[in-house]
Amino acid sequence: MKTAFSTHPLAQSSARPSRAPRRPSPYVSAAQTRSLLADSLAVRTERLQAGDMVTTDQAAELASTTRVTINAWIAKGRAIGLTQTRRGYRLPKWQFEPAIWDSIPRLADALGTSEGWALLSFLETPLGGLDGKTPRQAIEQGDTPRVIELAAAEGT
Repeated sequence: MKTAFSTHPLAQSSARPSRAPRRPSPYVSAAQTRSLLADSLAVRTERLQAGDMVTTDQAAELASTTRVTINAWIAKGRAIGLTQTRRGYRLPKWQFEPAIWDSIPRLADALGTSEGWALLSFLETPLGGLDGKTPRQAIEQGDTPRVIELAAAEGT
C-alpha cells in the first residue's frame, strides 16, 4: 500500500528544509551602544548645566534646611537629585514650588523609583494622556490626580 509520504531515504534527503525569514536582531551592536551612551552622557551633562539647576547647598537654602537633609530627601524620593559624573547632585530649582514639591513623593511612589533621572524624565516628557503637556505642566495647572494616575500606570 502506498501512502502520501514516502519513507524512502532518498526521498527525504532530496527535500529541502524550509528557511524561515531572518528576523532582525533585537539587540543593538556594540557601536550603536557606544553611540547611545555617548549621546546620553552629552544630554545629561547639558541638562545638569541648565539654568534651572542648583547645587545641594543652594537647594538647602531654598528649602531652609541643610545639605544633609537634602541628600536624605533625594535618597527617599522626596526630592529630585540628579547624579553627576563627579560627586554630588544637581537639583531642578522648580521642584521647590509648592504644587510640584507636594507631588514628588507621590510620583516616586507611583513610579516605583526614587532615582532622580527617572523622575525628571517623567516630569519633562510630554504625554498623550495629558494632551501633549508634560506632567510638570499638568501639575502646575492643577491636574495632579491625572499625573499620579499616569505615573502609576507607567510604574507597573
